[in-house]
Amino acid sequence: MEIAFSRLDERVAKFTITGVSTSFANMLRRAMISEVPTLAIEDVRIYDNTSVLFDEMLAHRLGLIPLRTDLKRYVPRGECACEGVGCPVCTATYTLSVEGPKTVYSSDLIPQDPDAPPAEEKIPIIDLAKEQKIVLEAYAIVSTGKEHAKWQATTACGYKNYPKIAISEQCDGCGMCIDECPRGVLEAGQGNVRVIEGRQELCSLCKLCERACLAGGIGTEPAISIGFDAEIFIFVVESDGSMPVREIIERALQYIQRSSDDLVDVMNEITGEGTE
Repeated sequence: MEIAFSRLDERVAKFTITGVSTSFANMLRRAMISEVPTLAIEDVRIYDNTSVLFDEMLAHRLGLIPLRTDLKRYVPRGECACEGVGCPVCTATYTLSVEGPKTVYSSDLIPQDPDAPPAEEKIPIIDLAKEQKIVLEAYAIVSTGKEHAKWQATTACGYKNYPKIAISEQCDGCGMCIDECPRGVLEAGQGNVRVIEGRQELCSLCKLCERACLAGGIGTEPAISIGFDAEIFIFVVESDGSMPVREIIERALQYIQRSSDDLVDVMNEITGEGTE
């Protein structure tokens, strides 16, 4: 297996994996979405709420705000020595005390731990009219997207097969396929059509170019053929800001490794191998 990154920054990664099956690619996608732990608000204690939102709706909105997560600092409640009671090791505490008229943003949510603020400052929560007030405490815990979408570390996570574009000698350079391509992958060459250098990965496999070629009356088979490599996948991953996208990828791969090791141990116990 080979991995090559074409983009890797704080929020977005684009990379190509070579030499794996569709099953593995989908397993990695699902692990990044549902198995990477993050902080999210789970419990809210509301002392005063005279806004237009019911308490439940307000709590739901707070739960969907991405929070910066340091997994070296916080552990899931099930693994904490407090046994689920809630302590600074497994729980991040926030306060919100605002009065209208104003728009309440995520930046108004004050963290007890300065290293666990909301990932974005300008996420709107509610508009307060004059004399409307909200006073509350919120408690965030670590969990995974498998339990609820608010714990998903990614806002976008998907893959596609690496496209293969073949242009035969039948091509007469009419350009109809160029006009139909929605991604601007093709260009006119010397009497034919060719793929623009560096844009092959952008092909969406829609095959509009094939249909345009047939419509041009060149024959019963199109001069351009679109396919894909079954062992090469292009991934695009976007973090919600709770942690760097690189950490999301690393933790997803670590989860796959642990799961594989556990399966090997179970198989060894069943077959009696690996025991003295």
